[in-house]
Amino acid sequence: MSPSDTSGSRWNDLDRPPLNAAALRRALVRPDGLWSEIDVVESTGSTNTDLVERAARGATDGTVLVAERQTAGRGRLERSWTAPARSGLFFSVLVRPGDGVPSEHWSWLPLLTGVATAAALSATANVDTALKWPNDLLVTVAGEERKAAGILAERYGDAVVVGVGLNVSLREDELPVPTAGSLALAGASVLDRETLLRAVLRSFEEWYGRWRAAGGDPAASGLQEAYASGCATLGRTVRAELPGGRDLVGEAVAVDGEGRLVLATGDGVQEPVAAGDIVHLRPAS
Repeated sequence: MSPSDTSGSRWNDLDRPPLNAAALRRALVRPDGLWSEIDVVESTGSTNTDLVERAARGATDGTVLVAERQTAGRGRLERSWTAPARSGLFFSVLVRPGDGVPSEHWSWLPLLTGVATAAALSATANVDTALKWPNDLLVTVAGEERKAAGILAERYGDAVVVGVGLNVSLREDELPVPTAGSLALAGASVLDRETLLRAVLRSFEEWYGRWRAAGGDPAASGLQEAYASGCATLGRTVRAELPGGRDLVGEAVAVDGEGRLVLATGDGVQEPVAAGDIVHLRPAS
């Protein structure tokens, strides 16, 4: 077979081998566990979009959808998320928290996903990570904080779909923007995507179990404390770019019980921010 004959093969980039769906199922799906179904597709527009559609058709709690490539990956505020095929982990999970978790606590699910992902990467790949409120994961590349992952949560009825886009092996010339990073650029000791995905899903299962057992209470489950301890936004002067075009500048002093970022402004007022873009203006003191 000539090299041109392999151009469309899923094996044509041996530095970025495909995921083994059967091996992932053997490792993660068990009768007493969270994960019930794990599918890997070669390409799709957005795993979140696909899984929200499956939720509408009654997909089971604990469904995971992974794409080797996303052509229309979405972040917050409908921003796009693009990366070369098999250069990262692009996946979504569907959970149905049930009546035992009041819906007002569901806003913690993207923050829970951030904690679980950061903990898994630290333990498995020996890479320092930090959380930027509300849903970014930062790594350090050449002394600079860069975004290596984004998280997007969407609700459909009694289901929540949480998507993760994580840059694993992207090189500098492949980054979509200069402020992006990857595990490879951050010096991670492990870049095998199956190993990383197993670690992240196991970590999510552990944190989700704690959170559900506590009725979704972020303090009782330890989630609020864990998020605060790993959050690079706290202690910094930031600018919150709020919906409607309003900006708010202040020191990020806490993440409250609803998952909101609390800013102490120059006039002595503490104001919670539920949604918006956060720009880090100065490092934490």
